Amino acid sequence: MNWSVWRQVEDILIRFEVKPILAVIPDNQDEKLRICGPNKAFWDEVRGWQARGWTIGLHGYQHLYETHNAGLIGINKFSEFSGLPYAEQQSKLRKALQIFERERVVPDIWVGPAHSFDRTTLRALCDLGIRWVSDGFSLYPHLDSSGMVWIPQQLWGFRKMPFGLWTICFHVNHWTGEDIARFGLDVQEFAGSLTDCPSAVAAYGNRRSNGVDSIFSRVYRVSVKGRRWLRQKALPS
Repeated sequence: MNWSVWRQVEDILIRFEVKPILAVIPDNQDEKLRICGPNKAFWDEVRGWQARGWTIGLHGYQHLYETHNAGLIGINKFSEFSGLPYAEQQSKLRKALQIFERERVVPDIWVGPAHSFDRTTLRALCDLGIRWVSDGFSLYPHLDSSGMVWIPQQLWGFRKMPFGLWTICFHVNHWTGEDIARFGLDVQEFAGSLTDCPSAVAAYGNRRSNGVDSIFSRVYRVSVKGRRWLRQKALPS
């Protein structure tokens, strides 16, 4: 990861007492995510984040995409897990969790690489004791029929919303100084509205999804895919 950028982001989070979800890859083998040299103190860093009360997300196993299955969320047609048999998915997840256990880190929530996973992934996660998911397009967190609590992830930047609980996903490796400054201003502006993962689960962990959630999910998914298509078309060839 880009540690020089991260240090500045981390300072902002600490200054405004924000407790984020941090997606951690147990055994990163994705060349695109090898931004800086290995940090020998990485797991000390992760243990430090968790000691602050920050939520550690299990972000797959090696972040290597093996299938072209979009999975349940349906916004990216590539996946490390979706479409693979149960035994293969469980094996990856078990190896990932063994790394966390070795490093004395307890992952609280599943954050699927590329937002791509299927019901087989969820079954394997439940069997291994992970019962929170950071993903999906609902207005509020909800409990599904398998006992998994979904905390929706609908935004990629700060926006004022009239109602609902909204999670914002940030990828900071290639941020400029201007991006960091904007993030700091946004966190300062929204600090009074920010919550943390355990609080969200405590407030909504027994809530069941309803028809409004279903309609919102379908409409919002189309909107997200449409915006991504427009951005791709706007990129120079």
